[in-house]
Amino acid sequence: MREKIIKSIEENKLIAIIRGLSTETALKTAKALYSGGVKLIEVTFDQKCPEKFETTAESIRVIKAEIPEIFIGAGTVLSPRQVDISGDAGAEFIISPDADEKVIGQTVKRGLVSIPGAYTATEIKKAHDSGADFVKIFPCLDGAAAYIKAIKAPLSHIKLLAVGGVNADNCALFLKAGAVGVGVGGSLVNKDFIKNGEFDKITALAKTFIENLKV
Repeated sequence: MREKIIKSIEENKLIAIIRGLSTETALKTAKALYSGGVKLIEVTFDQKCPEKFETTAESIRVIKAEIPEIFIGAGTVLSPRQVDISGDAGAEFIISPDADEKVIGQTVKRGLVSIPGAYTATEIKKAHDSGADFVKIFPCLDGAAAYIKAIKAPLSHIKLLAVGGVNADNCALFLKAGAVGVGVGGSLVNKDFIKNGEFDKITALAKTFIENLKV
């Protein structure tokens, strides 16, 4: 299964990030994304609210049950315990903003796909050497595509994802720079569209992203 998920990330190139939604709304959003062609979804933990960790887990469970064709993962995972909560709920990949060796180790132990976050060459190599399947370059702010191109020269063997600051207009630039895919939050999972029940607009946005990522 791990290899199937890794292949899906490389082929589909887009992980949609769902953050701060109820389970019911997260499911509606996931269905809208899937209708637009999204095959990979990350549901994030809110670290300020440990009491909501179970909501994240429940969203993962429900989305996977309702849309089994989707690969579902957990995001903003900062501890081995959260790896276990996610894995028990059915998460298939684990994404973090940092490169914590304990989190990577527990992800590998659970047989899940590991996607820690890093930025410098030292951090990226350390994450890879610890067992990461991909390394999330985060945040991708101004000039990040050029940075990824530069960092890929010496670290060409490490699979990079671009996350943070990615939108429909610049997403292809990160692929051309050497990233194998992108993670996209608010510029795809638009909170105003969700609030207004305009899930068709999220579907349309997803289609735009997928078309723009065909490079």
